[in-house]
Amino acid sequence: MSDHMSETPRPADGPEPSEPSGQPGTSERTASSKAVPPEPGSTVPEPPKVPGYARHGGQYPPNPWRQGSSQQASALSTLRPAAPAAIHGATLCCVVVTAILSALLLGDGLGVNALIVAVPATLGACFAARTAGRRLRPWTALWALGGLGLLAVPALRDAGWPVFLAVVSAVALGSLALHGNRSWLGVFLGSLGLFSAIADGLAWGGRGVRARMTGSRGRLGVVLRSIAVAVVLLIVFGALFASADAAFADVLGDLMPDVSLSGSPWRFFLFLVGLVGALAAAYAAAAPIRWDGLTVRQGKARGRLEWALPLIVLNLLFAVFIAVQLAVLLGGYDKVMAETDLSYSAYARQGFWQLLWATVLTLLVIALALRWAPRGRDGDRTLVRSVLGALCLLTLSVVASALRRMDLYVDAYGLTRLRISVAAVELWLGVVLVLIMAAGVFGARMLPRAVAASAAVGVLAFGMISPDGLIAEQNVQRYRDDHSIDIDYLKDLSADAVPALDTLPEPLRSCALMDIERSLRTDDAPWYATSWGEARARDILKRNPAGPAQSCAGSRTGIGGSDRDGDESDPYDPY
Repeated sequence: MSDHMSETPRPADGPEPSEPSGQPGTSERTASSKAVPPEPGSTVPEPPKVPGYARHGGQYPPNPWRQGSSQQASALSTLRPAAPAAIHGATLCCVVVTAILSALLLGDGLGVNALIVAVPATLGACFAARTAGRRLRPWTALWALGGLGLLAVPALRDAGWPVFLAVVSAVALGSLALHGNRSWLGVFLGSLGLFSAIADGLAWGGRGVRARMTGSRGRLGVVLRSIAVAVVLLIVFGALFASADAAFADVLGDLMPDVSLSGSPWRFFLFLVGLVGALAAAYAAAAPIRWDGLTVRQGKARGRLEWALPLIVLNLLFAVFIAVQLAVLLGGYDKVMAETDLSYSAYARQGFWQLLWATVLTLLVIALALRWAPRGRDGDRTLVRSVLGALCLLTLSVVASALRRMDLYVDAYGLTRLRISVAAVELWLGVVLVLIMAAGVFGARMLPRAVAASAAVGVLAFGMISPDGLIAEQNVQRYRDDHSIDIDYLKDLSADAVPALDTLPEPLRSCALMDIERSLRTDDAPWYATSWGEARARDILKRNPAGPAQSCAGSRTGIGGSDRDGDESDPYDPY
């Protein structure tokens, strides 16, 4: 037999009586009994070899091939929380209701239906967050209310471009409400974080459905049978009442969505969109990703001279430009146009876009300057505040100059969608500069969320002022002042422009409204997909329809500039 299988010598008939503990000779006797000398001719078993890692606590050595993956896993574990508990019944019901409403209501366009669909999705996220033990915080409530408020824009305005901007901003605010981040990177990624929860949300919902089907088949069957019986009763008795009374049939036809077989694939797609979106929102509410865990390393601090000298030179350049602008304002534009050989509108058009880019680049310069700002000695904070504060003040003057040039531009050519959009962006950049200056005084802890909130407020205000209606009002007033109007441009506006265009004299009124009236006549969207602006335009055109198209042959006056310049058209802005 091998050495490892040989038995050790067994003691005699019984164990020896041990001495009381603590008495002398106990440890010596125990040691001598353990260390028994080997008998002559016997083979001594070799002690097992102990690996090196066992001598140091029994831990295995780190694997050099998996070092990067372990570090990455630890970084992701700090961002992703533990998987949430099984989906709650109330959350699952809200998800199903959202999917059904999406299929029934969103296929006919956007209106108040966007807000109707968002309500059960929001409730499902609230139930999921409550089940996970999350508390409602002020910024979370602000983001959620802001997102729901932005969805009121489709219910009020008919123009597609502010509606699209409002819906996209509402999704971003809803994602921020679910994740609740506060840093620059966290706010940016948090506004897109809803898409990262799609796969996990589907798996979470599937596990919850399987668990409920296997654990409570009887209750789930009762619910499904009850819903089926209720739907059958509504269809049968609704059809009977509709055939018995024409007025009830009209009311029922206006209230119920038109579900046809031809639109079934599109409605099934909308059902999936509502289901996936509601599940992703609920999962993100229960287990949000903490994007604030991703930190951007601070830049290397520069010396005072190296950092401040370029910025001081830039401040001097801004100051010289603003001094020239003040001289132009006091001396009058006629003198400047005479010296530069520029027309009134060309001078206004020439500088706006350059000043807009100057504002954007200044914000980039401020961000880089803060990254490399000196911070090693006393007084560095005062130096940074002074230099960057002066740059912000001078840039605000540039913003004012750009808006003044846009005002001259609009006065010469009229207001368009492009001009009102870039003017709104320039105004928002001025608000961002004010927030940066406030952060320099009160601290920058809330600056990322304040900038995001200002953008959301700007989008909401932009939709509420009705850009198409404002464009029509400005051009109508311009026609009253100098009899110059572009009917070809105004007739392509949305129904929001009808109240202002209705005040034009004939035949300009009919020429501006005939295309809008034709589109409204062919559009038979139900009440939930009809905006307030479209309903108001229908009422106006119903009382006073547009005239025949033949009267528009000689009524178009063209774009036509003002009396101060002789430009016939505006080649810079075709929109």
